[in-house]
Amino acid sequence: MPKKNKTTATTKAAGGKKKADPGIKLVSDNRKAKHKYEIIDSVECGMMLMGSEVKAMREGKLSIDEAYIRVRNNELWLIGADISHYKNAGMWNHDPRRPRKLLVHAREYDNFAGKAHERGLTLIPLRVHFNERGIAKCVMGLVKGKKLHDKRETIKKRETDRGLQRAMRRR
Repeated sequence: MPKKNKTTATTKAAGGKKKADPGIKLVSDNRKAKHKYEIIDSVECGMMLMGSEVKAMREGKLSIDEAYIRVRNNELWLIGADISHYKNAGMWNHDPRRPRKLLVHAREYDNFAGKAHERGLTLIPLRVHFNERGIAKCVMGLVKGKKLHDKRETIKKRETDRGLQRAMRRR
């Protein structure tokens, strides 16, 4: 019996757009991060959540636009993420903006937390999703803030690339 090759997490669909792996369900994406920050490195980590938080996330009630990650007592904490109330939880509902602990391996913690203390670097959540086993994961990024001229340069480059793609399609 021939061996099957593993598929990658994302595959290119028609038109150059990326199509997500069917086993991964995207909950929230920090689209502003790609504009505001230069992403240096990223790592996937687990999240410690309450039951009502998981159920609310399955309904897509998560906002990570203003969230960031801090190091406290040698642990990583997600601060500022807003998970709305789950309507069927009743009195056992959660606090929507409480800090949530992120779970990473020790070697990843040493690598990221050490770099985060450097001047100008910070940790932010880039994406939150459920993996193929149904476990909530957060993709954490080590980023450096862009200056205004860098943002303009990125916009200009994106527009020229888009113009080139249009010209190539017309040929």
